[in-house]
Amino acid sequence: MVKITQAFRASEIITMGEEGEVTDGLLVLKGGKIDYVGPYESEKVPEDTEVLDFDDRTVIPGLVDAHTHVGMHEEGEGWEGEDTNEMTDPVTPQVKAVDGINPSGLGLQDAVNAGVTTVNTGPGSGNVVGGQFAAVKTSGSIVLDELLIRDPTAMKMATGENPKRVYRDKDRIPSTRIGTGATLRKALFDAKDYMKRKEEQGEENTFKKDYKLEALLPVLRGDLKAKIHAHRADDIVTAIRIAEEFDLDYSIEHCTEGHKIADFLAEREVDAVVGPSLTPRGKRELIERTFKTHGILADAGVRVAITTDSPVIPIQYLPLLAIFAVREGMDKMDALKAITINSARIAGIDDRVGSLEPGKDGDFLVMDGSIFDMENNVKKVFVEGREIDRSELPKASKSRTF
Repeated sequence: MVKITQAFRASEIITMGEEGEVTDGLLVLKGGKIDYVGPYESEKVPEDTEVLDFDDRTVIPGLVDAHTHVGMHEEGEGWEGEDTNEMTDPVTPQVKAVDGINPSGLGLQDAVNAGVTTVNTGPGSGNVVGGQFAAVKTSGSIVLDELLIRDPTAMKMATGENPKRVYRDKDRIPSTRIGTGATLRKALFDAKDYMKRKEEQGEENTFKKDYKLEALLPVLRGDLKAKIHAHRADDIVTAIRIAEEFDLDYSIEHCTEGHKIADFLAEREVDAVVGPSLTPRGKRELIERTFKTHGILADAGVRVAITTDSPVIPIQYLPLLAIFAVREGMDKMDALKAITINSARIAGIDDRVGSLEPGKDGDFLVMDGSIFDMENNVKKVFVEGREIDRSELPKASKSRTF
């Protein structure tokens, strides 16, 4: 974080906040936090502060991906860099993303070079309950704890093909969709019963704590969002059915066939993290994958975020996914929300990132045009007021020993 006062001027600032789009805008940071954003007025510039003028360029918030495995599923590392799924037990709520993220990995470097300044990253969908996500900045330190925005942000859960495929091979439950539903209900039922006993007995020495069940208590209390992987329409409805049964705060991840039940999702005010849509139809539940889903859901009133699911799609192509969604009918402003403020809100970190508003972090991009223009370039990237040096390609961690 930069400790000084900074002022930036641009022909346009798209705040994604209450100020909306500002022509001839001014952005003032104090200690890396936004102090003012709005029309340029000389009196708004703090005394003895030089204004850095970006001329005819556009400033937008740093991009946010609400669902990734960046830093956990490392690229070019084979099995050694794969820390995404602890597939030895279908219910692992106790595992934490922070114990598996490598800040020196290529993924975070690729992200910030492309303007993705925040990622929500965590376990995959091999287990019915996969573990805890965390939101981190993509630049600033090789000490993960100094990059954290919030830990945890969500509890990963999964329906559909992935858990049944993993545990069918192990010849144990869940090897079917009905087994997956039963496994998830049992985990939540056990945690609910545990919570009741804990409240009745208090925390005297006689009450024995269970580490796994403790991890699910914030989910049952509504303090931690359930992040439920579901592609097919029937799996999405199953996820919602179970979430409503236990009164969970939740989002639907991937939501590949969400366009088929858009009104159903809108009526329930479901948050949908859609994608990754630039993939082959490598399994049955992706057969109806389309970039039209994003716009159909947004038009129905569903809050939509776009995900790369990196490294499934490399994190640097997050803007490209938004471009394809626009090409297939999504409103441009809805698409920009889907990679900024909507992603931040769904991840529960919109008090820090996702829009340019007073009190939030000074994370922003300087563009030479619209982010939806394929010929446009991100000219500069700032994280908490610090300009990122993007002059070199990502390098592997220097701490590695051969």
